Amino acid sequence: MPQELPLSEVDWVDLIPLIGLANRKLAEYNGVLYTLANPDLLLSPLTTQEAVLSSKIEGTQATLGEVLKSEAGEEPEQESRRQDIQEIMNYRRALREAEEELRTRPFSLNLLLKLHSTLLDSVRGRNKTRGSFRKEQNWIGSPGSTMEEAEFIPPVPGDTLKEALHNWESYYHEDRPDALVQLAITHAQFEILHPFLDGNGRLGRILIPLFLFEKEILSRPTFYLSEYLENNREAYVHLLRSLGKDTGAWNAWIRFFLNGLIEQAKNNVQKARQIHSLYEKLKLQTLNITHSQFAVPMLDLIFEKPIFSTTSLAAASFLNGKTTMPSKPMVMNILGKLKSADILKVVREARGARPQILALAELVNLCEGKQVV
Repeated sequence: MPQELPLSEVDWVDLIPLIGLANRKLAEYNGVLYTLANPDLLLSPLTTQEAVLSSKIEGTQATLGEVLKSEAGEEPEQESRRQDIQEIMNYRRALREAEEELRTRPFSLNLLLKLHSTLLDSVRGRNKTRGSFRKEQNWIGSPGSTMEEAEFIPPVPGDTLKEALHNWESYYHEDRPDALVQLAITHAQFEILHPFLDGNGRLGRILIPLFLFEKEILSRPTFYLSEYLENNREAYVHLLRSLGKDTGAWNAWIRFFLNGLIEQAKNNVQKARQIHSLYEKLKLQTLNITHSQFAVPMLDLIFEKPIFSTTSLAAASFLNGKTTMPSKPMVMNILGKLKSADILKVVREARGARPQILALAELVNLCEGKQVV
């Protein structure tokens, strides 16, 4: 059986330096969030990137660029890629649904079930008791492997899972000596319990920004750890599977997790500042190029979806109730000027009924960390 929470073996003296640094770095990142005029808009591509990287840990291959192109109407040819993209979009939707609910009520096992249902909506694993906790033993292994050949067997059988989940939920809501250590243990214990037949890894990673938001460590649940976990996948899996087996395993896991928070907070601060700087630069450029009152509202729409079809942008502009938006010919005129200035790149030329697809390449490449557009 898994250890009951709270744990008694945490070596606080050894962890204090990392705890202090991790809390400072998260506070610095939260400070950056406060400086952004519209963090939900500016960090929207990073939310999608988190969905891409978290799903990649589970084996999907689709990239951020492919997801954005798919949303713009440029579907990949391979069915497997289309499935990957749907999984990623479900992950992003689950994140947003959870944020909305946490603004009015605390986290609960019922919310966890709703997120699981969203995550497996119309994708691989949808037939694995979607939206319900497992009632049978599950295991992790290579495709087609038996339980005897499994790499990991969750230690709680289905008929005793409920009690373990209530202990986990109770611990989630406790006031512990340090919330970040509490988060490290909460995430790991969820993966040990593995309460669903599918989707446990992604749900466990979704819990990280939700916990930071609910504990008021961050003003928005826009802190994503999947980049660090993907870059250190072997250590991530090894440390999780050592818990409860090796002496000092929990402290080794907590150190790894805190180091991840520190490294990712630094990266997030840098990316958030770069995105904000890019936005301010392009705002001036678009105003100077177009001399239009509609330039900034259109730039906002582009930042939210940095790969888009010309027709979808024109349609979206008319839905913006904050101001009177331009006619479609004027939208196309502004887009033409932004293309001529190399601010927008053509991803797909218009052909027949298919509209042109454009990309704000600088933003996509910034989020990917390399040139992809």
